[in-house]
Amino acid sequence: MGRTLSRLAARMKLSVVMPVRNEAAGIVAALTPLQPLRGELEIILVDGGSSDGTVPLARPLVDQLIQSAPGRAAQMNAGAAPAKGDWLLFLHADTRLPDGFINLLPKPGSPHRWGRFDVRLSPSSPLLAVVAWMMNWRSRLTAVCTGDQAIFVERRLFNELGGYAPIALMEDIELSKRLRRHGRPLCLSERLTTSSRRWQQNGTLRTIALMWQLRLRYWLGADPRDLARRYSAPRRQL
Repeated sequence: MGRTLSRLAARMKLSVVMPVRNEAAGIVAALTPLQPLRGELEIILVDGGSSDGTVPLARPLVDQLIQSAPGRAAQMNAGAAPAKGDWLLFLHADTRLPDGFINLLPKPGSPHRWGRFDVRLSPSSPLLAVVAWMMNWRSRLTAVCTGDQAIFVERRLFNELGGYAPIALMEDIELSKRLRRHGRPLCLSERLTTSSRRWQQNGTLRTIALMWQLRLRYWLGADPRDLARRYSAPRRQL
C-alpha cells in the first residue's frame, strides 16, 4: 500500500515534452529508455508534420501524442499546454537522459525553479569533449541554457511566463533570459548524451564558428527567422 501511494504521489511529478519531425529512424530508441518510468512521469510527443513513420512508431510509447505546426517553440508550447506534471522537461529526440534523472529534479522547498543537465556529445572526440566542456561552463557562468541540455522548469513558472517565445531559433536562449530573472538555474553535473551528428557532418570548427556567429547576431538584434535560415544551411560560406 505504501509503495502504491508513493508511486501515485510521484506520478505527475514530471512531464517530458519531446518535439519531433521525421524521426522515424530513431524515435523508438529515443522513447524506449523512458518506458520503465511510465506512471511516474508523463511522456508527451509533439509531431510537427512528419511525413515518415514517426507517429505510428511513437504512439504506443507515449501518453499523449499531439499534432502541431512545425517549429520547436510552437511544438514545445503545444506539448506543455496539456501537461499534468509539476515540472516540464523538454527533451530532443537525439538526447538520452542520465540514469535516475527524475530523482535529480529540485525537491520541494528548493530555491531552484528551473535548470538543465551537463552535456556529453556522442560520438565524441578530443575536440568535441572540449566543446561539451565549454557548453557546460558557459551555461554555468551566464545562466543561459540550450535545448541540448534538456531544460526543465516548474510548469507553473513556465505558464506564468507564457512559455517559449514564438520565434524560429534561439527560443531556448530567449526563455533562459526570462527564467533567470526568477533565479539562477540548477546546473546538474550529471551528464546527458546528445548526438554530435551535426558537428561531424559539417565540421566541428565550422559548426563552432557558425553557432557563435548566430548567437552574436541574435544578441545584436537579428531576426530569428533569418538566423533559422542560416542555421538550416550551414554548408554555405560563413
